Amino acid sequence: MTRPVQILRHIAGHAGTMLASLLPASALAQASAEPLVPAMAIMQTVLALLAVVGVLLLAAHVLRRLNRGHGFGSSGPLRVVGGAMIGPRERIILVEVGDTWIVVGLVPSQIRCLHTLPKGETKAPGNGEKHFAQWLKQLTERRNEDG
Repeated sequence: MTRPVQILRHIAGHAGTMLASLLPASALAQASAEPLVPAMAIMQTVLALLAVVGVLLLAAHVLRRLNRGHGFGSSGPLRVVGGAMIGPRERIILVEVGDTWIVVGLVPSQIRCLHTLPKGETKAPGNGEKHFAQWLKQLTERRNEDG
């Protein structure tokens, strides 16, 4: 070993004994007998944290009941039926207002009404996924037959 490493190890070995010699004997006995944080303080902290989380959950439940199960912002006569991205910052949204559907174009600087039509029926969700799944299955079957 090199000389500086030996010196550092020697100093580190004696640091504990030097610190112990500076403290009175009663302080050393008390420090070794009692833990740093009493168990009761930890228990109080955990219970306080559980109480705060409980109050937050209760407040969320009460707000949901007052809003009659609707999400925030979806109450009232206005409802977004669907939408499609047509560019990185452009989209078309279908909005339901009463018995009317409004096709709205959104770009960063403006909102435009593109078309108004009577309320209709929406397709069952997942129809496009089924078509895609069938197409993918057919494609893989063809590849397996060819290869």
